[in-house]
Amino acid sequence: MASYKIQWKRSAEQDLRILDRKRIPQIIKAVEGLAENPFPPQSRKLRGTEQLYRMRVGDYRVIYQIENRTKTVIVYHVRHRKEAYRG
Repeated sequence: MASYKIQWKRSAEQDLRILDRKRIPQIIKAVEGLAENPFPPQSRKLRGTEQLYRMRVGDYRVIYQIENRTKTVIVYHVRHRKEAYRG
């Protein structure tokens, strides 16, 4: 039973649409894993932010926020590592 629920922002859904179709199932599986453990070993807190984290999935980065009060993981972006931290 998942202890957190996953909420995809529209920006993350748009990011997924432009990715290589072969990578999408791997990324979705990794994000679904955040429901069980929102702090996996491949995740790090982003510097200069209060609540944003990034998770590495191959060459891609998933930028997300954890809402402990509502037990929700909010996924903001899924981008290639070269573009993940730009505006």
